[in-house]
Amino acid sequence: MQNQTISTVHEILDSVETSCCIVGGGPAGVMLALLLARQDIPVILLEAHADFDREFRGDTIHPSVMTILDELGLAEDFLQLQHTEMREMVFQTSQGEVHLANFAHLAKTAKYPFVALLPQVDFLNFITREASRYPCFQLVFNAQVDSLIEEDGVVRGVRYRGKDGWHEVRAPLTIGADGRFSRMRKLAGMEPIKASPPMDILWFRLSRQSGDSSETLARFGVRAILVLLNRFDYWQVGYVIPKGQYQQVRAAGLEHLRAVVAETLPELAERAQELRDWKQVSVLSVEASRLPQWYRPGLLLIGDAAHVMSPVGGVGINYAIQDAVATANILAPDLQCGQLPLKHLAAVQRRREIPTRFIQLVQTFLQNRVFALALAQDQDHPFTLPLPLRLMGRFPVLSGLLPRLMGLGLWPVHVNQK
Repeated sequence: MQNQTISTVHEILDSVETSCCIVGGGPAGVMLALLLARQDIPVILLEAHADFDREFRGDTIHPSVMTILDELGLAEDFLQLQHTEMREMVFQTSQGEVHLANFAHLAKTAKYPFVALLPQVDFLNFITREASRYPCFQLVFNAQVDSLIEEDGVVRGVRYRGKDGWHEVRAPLTIGADGRFSRMRKLAGMEPIKASPPMDILWFRLSRQSGDSSETLARFGVRAILVLLNRFDYWQVGYVIPKGQYQQVRAAGLEHLRAVVAETLPELAERAQELRDWKQVSVLSVEASRLPQWYRPGLLLIGDAAHVMSPVGGVGINYAIQDAVATANILAPDLQCGQLPLKHLAAVQRRREIPTRFIQLVQTFLQNRVFALALAQDQDHPFTLPLPLRLMGRFPVLSGLLPRLMGLGLWPVHVNQK
């Protein structure tokens, strides 16, 4: 009914046919578009915004994705972009430093044993520049998808509102890769199973100076956790707070926030005065969920549209990109021959669901047994990392486990080279 209303009330300026219509220009969408275009499969990528630039988007490229870029012959060019490299995850507590995940343990299994950090906009622009080399790739900005085209129970494409009016894209395969607030998920009537992460994150910037450490770390104070990410000329600071407590933090005032920074990160105490307005602070409501079924006839959801990831470990981009690679590996032959069996859409979910659910369990453990407990501690009862994590930091036989899980995943995906 919704589709009929739109086509009746609004004039459709044009109708374009392609092999695959991808909605959402995030990491999963751009990577899938590139992989299909490389195989001469016509693909249209629709992005709702005017560009890829957003504040405080996820921007960690793990060894799993570095391996994928290497398989595509793009890794060395990618590393020419300005970036920093995180070679281990360090937690600083009142009992001292815990070197939780040293990615050097991956040196024998991964060519690039580090996490590359760079603005997500640079990654997206890099991938779409590469995709634009192929004539069957088309990128459309300012494309707000408002309805699915459905015929006989099969999704045949989408209708979207552009700057000049309404347009239609028809395709045998429509991909929803439009992130955690997926419009495609809502239009398809798909309801996710939601978890309840115990925290939210406030993001803000503080300046970096020439004598600062280049290390990315998490600092645990008294009922406070601050994460520092090196952004070349500034620090991106994440202040972890209990779920739903932003209004209380705001009511306490900026002076309180500056005091938390000064107490937890004394080396940045003076720079905390740079926080002068709440407009400098962005709130990330931490969510996690998964769809019981990622597909319908003619439609497949991937990345955060199918499984919203917590920011813990920064794995969201990497799992989304692996979804894209699995999708291309499994469905490209179908798109080339013009057939799209429903069982092959199901095969994409089967290939990716177990690794995704497993890492979400790891994230839940870290959220509940590390972050939630740390936020509940006080001066008389200082926070101590759970025994399994302390053991990982001490014994070589265990210290490679978390880098493997965070850096590569349970069942890494590789580009089909056929």
